[in-house]
Amino acid sequence: METSYQGGVAEDETDDFQRLSQTIASNVKKISQNVSSMSKMVNQLQTPQDSQELRNQLRQIQNYTQKLAKDTSTILMELMKMRVNQTAQKLQRERLSDEYISTLNTFLATQKLAAQKTKEDIRKAKAQSINIPPPPPGVNSNKDPWDDMGDSNIRKQEQLTMQTERELQELAEREGHIRQLENDILDVNQIFKDLGTMIHEQGTVVDSIESSVECALDNVENGTQELRQAANYKNKIRKKKVYLAIVLIIVISIILIIIFNH
Repeated sequence: METSYQGGVAEDETDDFQRLSQTIASNVKKISQNVSSMSKMVNQLQTPQDSQELRNQLRQIQNYTQKLAKDTSTILMELMKMRVNQTAQKLQRERLSDEYISTLNTFLATQKLAAQKTKEDIRKAKAQSINIPPPPPGVNSNKDPWDDMGDSNIRKQEQLTMQTERELQELAEREGHIRQLENDILDVNQIFKDLGTMIHEQGTVVDSIESSVECALDNVENGTQELRQAANYKNKIRKKKVYLAIVLIIVISIILIIIFNH
């Protein structure tokens, strides 16, 4: 019964390992595809193809990929903590870890490029808002409000004010986006730190296990040598007893012969 239970536990662990591995592989593929799309969008920023719709799409895919990266990191850490005995599983886990870290590096580089371009846009927008031209001349309270020229100038000023307000609103949105993007970059950096710590700890554990195995092998070899020495010692004692018995028999035989002859 105990063997059957242990076998069931081993099978469950293998199933969990495969399930987590498949999830990580699928997520890494999605992240890679999203990063490829993000890279194309980032390259279109500050070009004639740039638009608010493009920026909104970029923000949506970036947010989704950020969440997917966090979830994948959690699953990978769970996989790293699992006890694996098969060499194939160890190699599979290392391969998934390398692929995820490589994809995460590309994602981080794309985020940084997007943040850099967004900051440049914000600086340009602020510079333009400072250089807003003053109201056109000829607009004052003495003019007839129904004067064609005055009415035209007022409409232009209103349009300019509305445009400025829209630009300031977009500027505020971009500043909020850049703050969120910088926080996301910090989160990705934290993922790298956590993974690095986990991999380092796993390496320490592996070294400790190898050391324990080597120590156990040394103990086994020492024990084997002691057993051999004990066996040799017993054999020597046994041989000595046999020799003593033979000598004793010979002595007794000689004594008996002497007695019978007398």
